[in-house]
Amino acid sequence: MARIIAIDFGMRRVGIASTDPLQIIASPLTTVSNKEAVDFIHDFCNKEQVERIVVGQPFRMSGELSDVESEILKFIDKLKEKLPNMPFARCDERYTSKMAMQALIDSGVKKKQRRDKSLLDSTSASLILQDYLENRI
Repeated sequence: MARIIAIDFGMRRVGIASTDPLQIIASPLTTVSNKEAVDFIHDFCNKEQVERIVVGQPFRMSGELSDVESEILKFIDKLKEKLPNMPFARCDERYTSKMAMQALIDSGVKKKQRRDKSLLDSTSASLILQDYLENRI
């Protein structure tokens, strides 16, 4: 089997998570700057077998899409240009940042380390990916 990767898109940073080759466990991979993300993901997909890319979809509490959705769609279009045969999926990312912070606290990550937003972003991506794995048909 091939890996599935997930993306927690941000205007400054992009959190990336990956499954193991058997698609059992979702783990944080890295966080890269927004400007480097497309090239990083392209290179990762060329080095590893990747079956699908899951991108977080930011909904507001009201159920409407967040304003950043238009930037996410542009980002996905850039990825599709580089990876034209790659299937994409979307996954609701509501509450992932709060859940990621709680997961870091629960796992004993020190307060100073939790201030590093890149750790939070990659952990959020792993939660998006775990949600996708649990709910795929």
